[in-house]
Amino acid sequence: MNRDAIDFQNAPVSRLFRKLLLPTLLGTLSIAAVTAIDGIFIGHGVGADGVAAVNIAVPIYQIMSGIGLMVGVGCSVAASIHLSQGKAKVARYNVTQAIVSTSILAAVACALVWCFPKQTALLLGSSQTLLPQVKDYLVWIMPSFIFEMWSLIGLFIIRLDGSPRYAMWCNVINSILNAVMDWVFIFPLDMGVKGAAIATAISISAGGVMALAYLLFSKGKLNLIPLKASTKSLMLALRNVGYHCRIGSSTLLGELTLAVFFFIGNQVFMRYLGDNGVGAFGIACYYAPFFFMVGNSIAQSAQPIISYNYGISRWGHIAQARRLLLGTSALFGVAVSLLFIFIPDSLVALFIAPSTPAARIAIEGFPYFAAGIIFFILNVAIIGYYQSIEQVKRATVMVFLRGLVFLLPSFIMLPKLLGIPGIWLAMPLAEALTLAVITYILLAKK
Repeated sequence: MNRDAIDFQNAPVSRLFRKLLLPTLLGTLSIAAVTAIDGIFIGHGVGADGVAAVNIAVPIYQIMSGIGLMVGVGCSVAASIHLSQGKAKVARYNVTQAIVSTSILAAVACALVWCFPKQTALLLGSSQTLLPQVKDYLVWIMPSFIFEMWSLIGLFIIRLDGSPRYAMWCNVINSILNAVMDWVFIFPLDMGVKGAAIATAISISAGGVMALAYLLFSKGKLNLIPLKASTKSLMLALRNVGYHCRIGSSTLLGELTLAVFFFIGNQVFMRYLGDNGVGAFGIACYYAPFFFMVGNSIAQSAQPIISYNYGISRWGHIAQARRLLLGTSALFGVAVSLLFIFIPDSLVALFIAPSTPAARIAIEGFPYFAAGIIFFILNVAIIGYYQSIEQVKRATVMVFLRGLVFLLPSFIMLPKLLGIPGIWLAMPLAEALTLAVITYILLAKK
């Protein structure tokens, strides 16, 4: 738990960004890897139906992760500003209130799904064929979301506290443990989708415990602090958490955008191509969180730099961080797009045998899908930038555009106009239109 030497006050912006980017990128990609590892083992150990079943359950995972990221972003921005103004104790109160409130919320969500697993699965769009596997996955994954809140919020705070490498290892160990547990539960124990859910729950819990241990026992500035049990303290906590949610609301909407993308895509692929189409789309959905996490990790690397300097009105430092954010996002976007254009068969083969019908659908669709990746990553990073400077309304509008205004009509209209390729092009069109609107706003504002 040794703190890295990160000086937000005096160090050059480029050095700070480099020092934060690599561990943040590895750490956040490890979060996405947990879900992808599930898909790889399920695809080879259970088959395309297993991939489809987990993909049906993914939206609820995205919603819970979105809540954690929303509060984590908001809490981190608030704590950054308080630290830059010399109010360390106020920052610690904000962190503690965020952890406690989200833990309670996750426990309530878990209880509701446990009481109504069949209804939840059907609401998410499960067919009768996939229903048993979807129910199994939901029942076993839900308790881990309490630990997920500790991890998602804790990692923002740990990076802000000067320990990005520790934050990275929380996620890396989580990912490695998930791979081992997936193999054990799916192959030797032959537990199928339920085994994958148990493996994921164990690994998420391990990462959450590591993050909470840092916040409890480290000697940093942002460890947890006892809360007072009074009406005034409760009202202050509700006010602070509400402020966190307001700042980070566009992050939740970003996760909901993924959830909407998964949900609507499942319906459209089921309508046009049946269970095999959902299985093919499920493989794309295992990769989509990686795109989100790349953009999000770039934004998270810039966020403490931007928020700290925003708190003391150093606009030149903010401009430098913004340029680094945009350039890095574009570079990663191009690199990932090229992979999906030139080696789609290898990417699909990680999950299911290339000769299966679902695999053929995915291999043919991935080059179309690749057209939107650079726009996707840039949009996520730009939204993170506006959160860092408390431009909540602008960030929210951007998320709303990509999640509903452009995505839903694209899924409805493009298949009618272009057939099956149109389904794969729905996300690229929505992201490209969103970036066009963002660019217009920036130029008009400038």
